[in-house]
Amino acid sequence: MAKNLLIVESPAKAKTIEGYLGKDFLVKSSYGHIRDLIKTDDAINVNNNFEQRYEVPSDKKAVVNELKKLAKDAEMVWLASDEDREGEAISWHLFETLGLKEDKTKRIVFHEITKTAILKAIETPRKIDYNLVYAQQARRVLDRLVGFELSPVLWKKVKPSLSAGRVQSVAVRLIVDREREVNKFTATAAFRVVAIFSTDNQKEIFRAELPERFEKAPEAENFLKDCINAIYTVNSLETRPTKRSPAPPFTTSTLQQEASRKLGFSVARTMSVAQKLYESGKITYMRTDSVNLSDTALNAAADEIRSAYGEKYHQLRKFKTKSAGAQEAHEAIRPTYFEQHRISGDNSEQRLYELIWKRSIASQMAEANFEKTTAKINISTRPEEFVANGEVMKFDGFLKVYFESKDEEEVEINLDEDNENSILPPLSKGQRLNLREMNATERYSRPPARYTEASLVKKLEELGIGRPSTYAPTISTIQNRGYVVKEEREGKKRDFKVISLKDGKISSATKSENTGAEKNKLFPTDIGAVVNDFLVEHFKGIVDFNFTAKVEKEFDEIAQGLKDWTEMLRTFYNPFHTEVENTLQTANRASGERELGKDPESGKKISVRIGRYGPFVQIGESQENDEDEKPRYASLRAGQMIETITLPEALDLFKLPFQLEDYQGKELSVGLGRFGPYIKWGDSFISLPKGEDPLSVNLDRAIELIDQKNIAEAPIAQYENLPVTKGKGRFGPFIKWNNLYINVPVRYNFDQLGQAEINELISNKVEKESNRFIQTWPSEKIALENGRWGPFIRFGKQMLKLGKNKSTNDKYSPEELSSLSLEAVKKLIEEQIPDAFATKAKKVVKKAGVKKSTKKLVKK
Repeated sequence: MAKNLLIVESPAKAKTIEGYLGKDFLVKSSYGHIRDLIKTDDAINVNNNFEQRYEVPSDKKAVVNELKKLAKDAEMVWLASDEDREGEAISWHLFETLGLKEDKTKRIVFHEITKTAILKAIETPRKIDYNLVYAQQARRVLDRLVGFELSPVLWKKVKPSLSAGRVQSVAVRLIVDREREVNKFTATAAFRVVAIFSTDNQKEIFRAELPERFEKAPEAENFLKDCINAIYTVNSLETRPTKRSPAPPFTTSTLQQEASRKLGFSVARTMSVAQKLYESGKITYMRTDSVNLSDTALNAAADEIRSAYGEKYHQLRKFKTKSAGAQEAHEAIRPTYFEQHRISGDNSEQRLYELIWKRSIASQMAEANFEKTTAKINISTRPEEFVANGEVMKFDGFLKVYFESKDEEEVEINLDEDNENSILPPLSKGQRLNLREMNATERYSRPPARYTEASLVKKLEELGIGRPSTYAPTISTIQNRGYVVKEEREGKKRDFKVISLKDGKISSATKSENTGAEKNKLFPTDIGAVVNDFLVEHFKGIVDFNFTAKVEKEFDEIAQGLKDWTEMLRTFYNPFHTEVENTLQTANRASGERELGKDPESGKKISVRIGRYGPFVQIGESQENDEDEKPRYASLRAGQMIETITLPEALDLFKLPFQLEDYQGKELSVGLGRFGPYIKWGDSFISLPKGEDPLSVNLDRAIELIDQKNIAEAPIAQYENLPVTKGKGRFGPFIKWNNLYINVPVRYNFDQLGQAEINELISNKVEKESNRFIQTWPSEKIALENGRWGPFIRFGKQMLKLGKNKSTNDKYSPEELSSLSLEAVKKLIEEQIPDAFATKAKKVVKKAGVKKSTKKLVKK
């Protein structure tokens, strides 16, 4: 048995470290946190200094038992979790749960997983830093209190099954506010004038632009007319040297931003890949606010730059972290070994590593030197001047390795050819120029750019909201909850005018461009907007940017030992809890309802709002009496929102579904479902291609799509004398047999599936389906099912946790699940959705003679 037990969070990290230590050390992983707050409402005792009740999850019990045994036998236990607050909390939980003793426990931290760093950490151990633990506890407790108290308010006042979080709510507000800015924006047009000149030899041409813009087409045309017989001369010529300096090494947020811009990675993917690089010893710790590099790193970078590029490319730089509340003031993200330009591994790891390496190396390289020339060109017939800019690189410096990308809102998108960094021919003051062509192009102002994941991270950091470890889960959470979607949207065609002067003649043409197209942008959903408005109205503090940033600063003060964590929580919680109670009693139900106008045919009111199953348009009003004509409903289409849909767009929704002529003896119609517009032919559904307007589909187009589907779905094989077809759906390629849809994993060649592979896929699916259901109650739309991560309750379309058997305080056994009664399952559902079965009673209450019926329902 080894004398020393060293515990880290991940198996990959353990494996890397184990190779650096001798036989006296046994390195084990805790697989992250080994305990968490219990799931019930009494996890935190707000009346006793926010005392917490923790539990070891069932999936961690085996790990904990093993670690307890190993710790008992070891002479010394080394807690080597990450160096941030989360890591400190993991060490504290290990210390408490494993029953460790102060004199036989040491805490070590390191910024990189190298032999030198590990051995140095062992030489300089410390105790658990309880200030860091308290800061993490304060965040965890505060977020649990907000979630547990705010979510039930949303269930009752907005929609069941909603939830809210502190940082997530602020992120949603940013996206909602930006969407409204975009929707309110009115584009204005102006004419931009660009001329192409040549020198006397007619071979060297360059572009110049008029700084002024013309608001109206006649003004632009008059300018061009005045230029027909004008003489153009170089009025002034200025040449000056300019420099560009490299960006500092990566912090967590700048890595997330740049990986999104350059590699197209989501924030979550960036952090996942960076975690693997860190644990395998390729890069330093990836959760940091610091731009500092250690002296060791500076020396290593200098050696590599001199070796790879030469002495003139090196320039020592020591960057300082600007953020006053920087949590992890250790070192920036950098390669562990600068001489390692590339690594082996999967493609994502290679690309992210190379980005980190380039940024780190570039930060220690010389400035790039340019010579910038600005020429002003006189027009003999007008007072305005054209301006031409040219730039020549004299020394590439850090640009030999790396240049930083920018967000969309930082870049002036120029739809004409960019002349900003072109090279000007040799010019002299007073030199006469020849006009080759002049264009006045109508250009429209652009609305504020919608957020990408990268620009949202940047904004959150600017506001001081959240910390490096929170950005990725925050952005994933608001998407998973359905408050925000990340998607592409097609633009709209827009005409613009171009007035040209060439060979002494003026011509005009109308061209078109695609405007408003979006790629991988964050859009608020209707439910996200309604929840945001509700929180802004009733819980200003939760979604207030300054307040949320202030909370982050208080966490920093707790970590530095400057503030008591329980006092900080008490200051927040008491007014917050009062606000929750008041809102439950006084707030009206929020649905985002908006009246659009009257139906031209019936004269009835048309309104739009959030319902149980999402946003919808309604013609007419809900009536108490069954004899009255019932309202008509239609769901909104993808891309439509409650607050922007117009009356004509709403009326179009009621044109669906519509019937076409029968085809091959089967009914044919066009409709709109939860997955978009479709054609229904008999019992078959055919989705329309993305972007195609369902109202434009006629019989010929419907037949064309049906024929395409028939060809695509022709049987490719037989299994047990039944046909097998294949297709591609929302979740990738699949085969269909006997009404079973079977996903085809990437390890199969979908285009060349053989009979043996088809047999294997189907037989595996049949076996899996036979073991799927434990118990079912179809009439109640309730089932107990076996899932990928264990048994769960399916209630309608929702998947709910089973929780523990309260009588045994352990997981339900298969035997217990198979004998669980419907009433017991309903109680488990109501614990998670309090009003899950209340709606049935409400419907009866609205009718005459309801009192007896109501009592019977209650008794049942």
